[in-house]
Amino acid sequence: QVQLVESGGGLVQAGGSLRLSCAVSRRTLSEDTMGWFRQAPGKEREFVASITWSGGSTYYAGSVKGRFTISRDNAKNTVYLQMNSLKPEDTAIYYCAARTILQNTYFYWGQGTQVTVSS
Repeated sequence: QVQLVESGGGLVQAGGSLRLSCAVSRRTLSEDTMGWFRQAPGKEREFVASITWSGGSTYYAGSVKGRFTISRDNAKNTVYLQMNSLKPEDTAIYYCAARTILQNTYFYWGQGTQVTVSS
């Protein structure tokens, strides 16, 4: 069983920055990609960014491209989301997730961390 624990959320003013972390309990060859998702009140969960463990290929949603940066530390089994130039519309619960090759979907999820951006 893979466990994901997010941290780093909080309250920040518009224009500010936060860095989220996602600690992965263990890695196997079955998990190839890590992703960040978010869910705002009354809205569906949406994709934010992803990164592969090997090679570090990244992909971003258009709404965060140029402001957010996803990275990983393979030695620490940790994935980060650096969020700059935050906007009130970035307010949401942020989740990290691990995609498994077998299921070809984001199979493991963390409990989420709240990010609130005040105007």
